[in-house]
Amino acid sequence: MLDFRDRSPAKKANNDFSGRRKFLISLMMVFMFVLVVRAVYLQVITKDFLIHQGDMRQIDKVSVSAYRGVILDRQGEPLAISTPVESIWINPKELRASKEDSIKAMEKLLGLPNGKIIEWIKEDPRRQFLYIARRVDPQLAQRVKELKLMGVYAEREFKRFYPTGGVSGHLVGFTDINDIGQTGLEYGYEKMLRGTPGSKRVIRDGNRRIIEDIENISEPVSGKNLELSIDQRIQYLAYKELQVAVNENKAKSGALVVLDAKNGEILAAVNQPSYNPNTRNNLKEGLYRNRAFTEVFEPGSTVKPFVVAAALDGGYITPNSMFVTNGTFAIGHNVVTDTHNYGTMDTTKVISKSSNIGVTMMSLKMPPKYLYDIYHQLGFGVSAASGFPGEAIGVIKDYKKWRDFDRATMAFGYGLNSSVLQLARAYTALADDGILHSVSLLKREDDDDTVRVFSAKTAKTVRKMMETVLSKDGTAFEAVVPGYSAAGKTGTAKKATAHGYKEKNYFAIFSGMAPVENPRLIIAVMIDEPSAGNYYGGLVAAPVFSKVMAGALRILEVAPDKLDTMPVLLTRK
Repeated sequence: MLDFRDRSPAKKANNDFSGRRKFLISLMMVFMFVLVVRAVYLQVITKDFLIHQGDMRQIDKVSVSAYRGVILDRQGEPLAISTPVESIWINPKELRASKEDSIKAMEKLLGLPNGKIIEWIKEDPRRQFLYIARRVDPQLAQRVKELKLMGVYAEREFKRFYPTGGVSGHLVGFTDINDIGQTGLEYGYEKMLRGTPGSKRVIRDGNRRIIEDIENISEPVSGKNLELSIDQRIQYLAYKELQVAVNENKAKSGALVVLDAKNGEILAAVNQPSYNPNTRNNLKEGLYRNRAFTEVFEPGSTVKPFVVAAALDGGYITPNSMFVTNGTFAIGHNVVTDTHNYGTMDTTKVISKSSNIGVTMMSLKMPPKYLYDIYHQLGFGVSAASGFPGEAIGVIKDYKKWRDFDRATMAFGYGLNSSVLQLARAYTALADDGILHSVSLLKREDDDDTVRVFSAKTAKTVRKMMETVLSKDGTAFEAVVPGYSAAGKTGTAKKATAHGYKEKNYFAIFSGMAPVENPRLIIAVMIDEPSAGNYYGGLVAAPVFSKVMAGALRILEVAPDKLDTMPVLLTRK
């Protein structure tokens, strides 16, 4: 029998291929089914678990705080330094599960009102981050941690500490809760002090705790240190003596500046009343204002030595010139008076007795522009450029508007104003043989920005005249510096108001230098509204000058040059 079936190899191959195709398709279907089942399992059945695991591990970028630079005095003693502290924060959503007694225990440790944290939690139950205490002592933070409350965490920060407290508070200033300078040198040198924060990537858990550092993105750069010209030993001395004077004289306030007569460095700058930058709760703005640098007053008779020097240098008078005063001097409808009728005086006596009439006669001999230019060169109406923020400039009336009586009042310190710093700076022109110095709050060896205002001969002559002010016949015997020669000038200026000058409110002022032959220090003192009875500069401000100058010269180991004044200290007691 014949077999007509096709038994060719091609037919058999087709059948084999068809079987393999079915097998592959079936296998793919199985894989697809497995993937669908897995997807359902992950996205439906275990959804909450996976979300929780994702929340438990988050990659985050965090800032790394930079260490704020230290502020130092000229001897390297710290005036402002950053210390590590911790800030306590909570996750209110988690803390709700804690016992109320434990929360109250934490409130007590942190000094928070009873129930305050629970109140915060109820305000927004969904909130996950809230600071409850910033920059607390690490030991206190550790006691909080030991409570082991769920949702309570701590992070490291820096807190500014001021070792000298109120002694240098007005000068140094302070930072805010975020360690950013707000006043004083902390504010003025903020960019230099704060440094540059770094950053890093970390893994956080669901409680925002850092569980692993991944990598450093940038390293923090610490702020630069600030080395001041201030000598904290002199600063403390000046602070205490000014405090005593303000309290004893029941004054409104006081300010004092000590300058190095050779290079213009500011060795001390103090104010009263003071404040402690470490504890400044409910601090009024006026209390932390640095009056020595930022407030102005009419300097009164403390400018008379400049008028004498200008007249001598310009050839308008000589040291032997005589002035017939007789107690009053009429200028048009106005009258200039002295406290006593001194009769006829030479130039030296005009200074020692602080004669308004005598310096008025000198002023009227000089062209207005000439005296104005002298005042301007001395720094009146010009910023002292110390680098302190908010420094006062002061004003001086345009000479083109001076009438004859204006020329008189300008000679005895009315019609212009000055800060204590500006007044002290102006005295460098007398102390350093006619050379006016710039001033600096930063330590330096030399002053590269000097200006000659008077001749050396004139400056030395006026200094010797000013020495008589501290004699028994002068206006400031209380300014005598035991063991040292000294020269200076008193000032008693009425306070100006919108309604004119007050009769019973005064500025008591003294500015001077020592030793006379080769001055090392200049001190300017201003006491505002003394009300205990005395108000003259020679009785209120001069004693402060004496005590601070004597102590400061000893601190600097300046050799005494006038031992015959040593008994003065015992006489005063």
